[in-house]
Amino acid sequence: MTEPDWLVVRRGNAPLVLGMPHTGTDIPADLLPHFVSRWRARKDTDWWIDRLYAFAADLDATIVRTTISRSVIDVNRDPSGASLYPGQLTTTLCPTATFDNEPLYLPGGEPGDAEIAERRDRWLTPYHAALTAELARLRDAHGHVVLYDCHSIRSRVPRLFDGELPQFNVGTNNGTTCDPMLEAAIERACAATGRSLVINGRFRGGWTTRHHGRPDLGVHAIQMELACRGYIDEPDTPDEANWPPRYDSARAAPLAGQLRDILTACLEWKPA
Repeated sequence: MTEPDWLVVRRGNAPLVLGMPHTGTDIPADLLPHFVSRWRARKDTDWWIDRLYAFAADLDATIVRTTISRSVIDVNRDPSGASLYPGQLTTTLCPTATFDNEPLYLPGGEPGDAEIAERRDRWLTPYHAALTAELARLRDAHGHVVLYDCHSIRSRVPRLFDGELPQFNVGTNNGTTCDPMLEAAIERACAATGRSLVINGRFRGGWTTRHHGRPDLGVHAIQMELACRGYIDEPDTPDEANWPPRYDSARAAPLAGQLRDILTACLEWKPA
């Protein structure tokens, strides 16, 4: 199978798939003039997540990620545009503002319904088709598969949540997207690090987790939202001069090692 150049699929044989919907920074040349700036359009990227989880290839995991910026289209949102968190402020399928409520587009440049539909068909649909195919391949081979959806966000985003976010934010849509014993195994692995954690707190899982997680069919999905402070030095206020911080492998190594233990717990878990 040949993927489009914006879709990266690393195929492994272990019953584990890592989704990376927000690592992309690419903005198509025809869309870039509509944005306020390239920096602002990339500001809310899940920075360096693909590098932080690079060790997953050693575990023979499958990795599916997109290189397209979430400001173009957020492939972790319901394709219908319905909110995943009714009553809470959240970003949309094609965001028009940053997490800090700064406009992404120049006046009149926001995408209309037809443009949103075109972006959905061009990027969101193929991304989830790739995930579906890989999950089916590995479930058929092993009888079950774990989908681990990788995310990160700044530790403090007052517009989206109060105070400082825990280091590990595990989402299973209130226990519906995976076997409870898998959720418990991941919670134990997180707790063993001594870092802060919450299960189904502010982030209960996006479209990827909720759409693909079908425990009754052998597909067990969780979302892991990391607070960025665990692997990069966060500035108090991000601006073009300090954000994103550079990736430092030595700085990130302790968290990467703990994430390896968490993914190992996913691999060692077996359905009853």
